[in-house]
Amino acid sequence: MRKLSFSDRLIDELQHGLNTSHQRPAMGARGYPAKGIEDDALDEMDIAHSAGLMRVNNAGEVAAQGLYRGQALGARSSALGAAMQQAAEEENEHLNWCQQRLVELNQRRSRFDGVWYWGSFGIGALAAAAGDKWSLGFVKETEQQVGAHLQRHLQQLPDADRRSRAILGSMCEDELRHAENAAKAGAAELPAAVKAVMTLVSKVMTFTAYRI
Repeated sequence: MRKLSFSDRLIDELQHGLNTSHQRPAMGARGYPAKGIEDDALDEMDIAHSAGLMRVNNAGEVAAQGLYRGQALGARSSALGAAMQQAAEEENEHLNWCQQRLVELNQRRSRFDGVWYWGSFGIGALAAAAGDKWSLGFVKETEQQVGAHLQRHLQQLPDADRRSRAILGSMCEDELRHAENAAKAGAAELPAAVKAVMTLVSKVMTFTAYRI
């Protein structure tokens, strides 16, 4: 297979970003975590709240795609680039799950998904430019924050929404595993100021995506 030039890779990333922001990805090999699970009765308020939470998580998975793809593009080692691409594939599976649940709830994804993707892609590219250990550190901190965020959402979901709970539970396990893998691969500990900025950006995205 012909090795792609850097310009070819940029074009490929542009196409991937457009697809991620506007289309639903294919179902992964593991299938849908909510398959065979039935909800209890959901009223209109329950549906609206569950949809808001799932829209936030969908936006988070769009952002994760951008982050990992940006890091893969700028990775200094081919092994790290391949690992970032693999992680992106798993996040793509999560993206499918979130969008499937939004369809079931008859709700839309965030109108700002393109913003989340390209903003995160730029952050990922900057993290890669800082060096592989810092790029891994960014993955570790991101996934730890996402894992904590998913655990909060599991507590906030309506009790009757068993299908969303199954999806978020599976996602949480994967995110914490990604954080652990990054730590084992030599992730640097990010400065407290960087972690604080990451938390702030996450809160802005959560507030916006829940509503828009």
